[in-house]
Amino acid sequence: MLTLRVIPCLDVDAGRVVKGVRFSGLRDAGDPAERARAYEAQGADELVVLDVSATPEGRSNATDTVRRVREVLGIPLTVGGGVRSVDDARRLLEAGADKVASNTQAAVDPPLIDRLATTFGSQCTVLALDAAKRQDGDGWELVVRSGKERTGRCAVAWAREAAARGAGEIVLTSWDRDGTRAGYDTELIQAVASSVRIPIVASGGAAHGEHMIAAVRAGASAVLAASILHDGETTVLDLKRALAAAELPVRT
Repeated sequence: MLTLRVIPCLDVDAGRVVKGVRFSGLRDAGDPAERARAYEAQGADELVVLDVSATPEGRSNATDTVRRVREVLGIPLTVGGGVRSVDDARRLLEAGADKVASNTQAAVDPPLIDRLATTFGSQCTVLALDAAKRQDGDGWELVVRSGKERTGRCAVAWAREAAARGAGEIVLTSWDRDGTRAGYDTELIQAVASSVRIPIVASGGAAHGEHMIAAVRAGASAVLAASILHDGETTVLDLKRALAAAELPVRT
């Protein structure tokens, strides 16, 4: 098994880190550059920054925040939110992103993934996949526009298609678990991980290391956390110690 990655996530709105439950009820959680610096010092392997208001507001990602974070960060940086074109992705990469994630626009225009992978390489092309349990309980459907719109499309099938189009990684967020601290949706992780051969970053619902261990055993290559880190309930290092205690390979 490759070394597992622990990745803090910064949801950013108007230049500030925010956090809520199921993408709503957002509250202020600090300055993105300060948070980035602190999490790298704690041992974060990578960082994800998502401009959560870019798509709902119909605009491109705020590159000034990306530049501010990049100035203080020495680890890989994935940026998402408002990525509608190759030019949008290029601006983020030039601002300091190492990888660019697309969710809503990729769902609307699937060939965008092909264009990003062809232009920048699969290693720079990330699918941000938000999935919600179907109301009849039979599988998961893709949700877009920061969780405001259910598409009716099978989330697992979309993950498979995106991988075939050239996505090099999937940030897989359970809308049902986001911000709840009830643990990752391990059934969702297992369903997607068994359908693709690219890394899966588990997102949505982490409260402690045991949840991360369960996500890895379900097939995740990396685990993402936000609220528990922003609120100071734990640190990246503590989470890595829990993974290491379970005999899972992490960089400490």
